[in-house]
Amino acid sequence: MRIVLIGADGQLGTDLLTCLKGSHEVHPWTYPEVDITRPQELDQRIKELEPDLLINTAAYNQVDAAEEDPGGAFSLNALAVRGLALLCRDTDTALMHFSSDYVFDGSARTPYTEDDAPNPLNVYGVSKVAGEYFVRSILSRFYLVRTCGLYGTAGCWGKGTNFVDTMVRLAKKEEPIRVVNDQWITPTSTSELAHRLAELIEKGRFGLYHMTSSGQCTWFEFAREIFRILDLEPTLTGVDTEAFGARARRPAYSVLENRNAERIGLQSFSPWTQALPEYLAQKGHLQLR
Repeated sequence: MRIVLIGADGQLGTDLLTCLKGSHEVHPWTYPEVDITRPQELDQRIKELEPDLLINTAAYNQVDAAEEDPGGAFSLNALAVRGLALLCRDTDTALMHFSSDYVFDGSARTPYTEDDAPNPLNVYGVSKVAGEYFVRSILSRFYLVRTCGLYGTAGCWGKGTNFVDTMVRLAKKEEPIRVVNDQWITPTSTSELAHRLAELIEKGRFGLYHMTSSGQCTWFEFAREIFRILDLEPTLTGVDTEAFGARARRPAYSVLENRNAERIGLQSFSPWTQALPEYLAQKGHLQLR
């Protein structure tokens, strides 16, 4: 299969490239060589390559900044996605695009399924929902994947890091650490996610999918587990959302259930507590026995 991978140097894109390049003809595209906010510039390149699948991992991920920059968030997460979907429709190319647990409002107390209606609380979440609707209204051949709490060796493009690496850095600097303890998520390794995505592509079953590690925790519990594994003892304090004072509202509960992935027989994800030590070892923070 001929695949174009947009954002191939990002956190998820890096692991996807590793997973796919052995069995597919993958064309890695990176910013600023490729800017999806200018889809007209991609038209000729796509037509020349005639890919079977276009994977878009590019996104505006600055949740708090989006509150003051809705134009930037919608430009990248919605309007650019619309342009890609139109291009894919016109060239008969399938599209894989990624969304977020932040499309939900967090009022649930059991994991969200693909059948639950989005109701985002912040600009970032609204922009991701808008991108989803563009994909679903324009294309019939798409993989739309919602995921949560990503961390990977390349770090998040635009941030240069992820939550795990940030916690390790702060602990080694011996700085006091405050982490929210009333927002429930599922930390997800981009390495494992990439392997499940490769499996999904092989199955060729289009649709909407939730894809995360199994289990759930608060951000505080996530940080505490990182420190426990590494035998670090920083001054760690759990705070509530109001005390933390982030600019954008977050859902109190945004755990996802991988219902559709299970229905088509994808290999199950490992528990987040199992994937985390493997990542820490891969980054050189931990020696696995």
